[in-house]
Amino acid sequence: SSGINAEWPLRPGLEPSEEKSHLLDSKQPAKMASDGSRDKLLGSSGGYQTRDTQEQVDQVMGIMRNNIDKVLERDSKIQNLNERSDALQVGANQFLQTGTQLKRKMWWKNVKFMIVIGVVVVIVLGVVIGVIVSQTKKKKVPTATLR
Repeated sequence: SSGINAEWPLRPGLEPSEEKSHLLDSKQPAKMASDGSRDKLLGSSGGYQTRDTQEQVDQVMGIMRNNIDKVLERDSKIQNLNERSDALQVGANQFLQTGTQLKRKMWWKNVKFMIVIGVVVVIVLGVVIGVIVSQTKKKKVPTATLR
């Protein structure tokens, strides 16, 4: 079968049903030997080895659960970051559009102002030139009358 099997044999070469019967038949001591030796109490039955292996499996499963929790937490943080990034992108696009519209508006305002300044300058120049021309005509004495 695929995936993790909860009935995985703790001893190589045994089928799950044999492993269970082995666990039921094994005699596990209530106390350790006075010198701390597990082998003296168990002989070659491997009860402690089975228990150690089960403890290792439990530790690995605990680590795996912790890693899965971290991955899920990381995934939620990444999703949150993506949402914030998308919102920031929308805001940036809106800012760009508003900036472009404002730039055009100010350009037209500047062009209108320059046109108004140009018209005022032309009018002022026309008035000044008109005054100068009229003053010079009045001051001019006709040459035929002087003789």
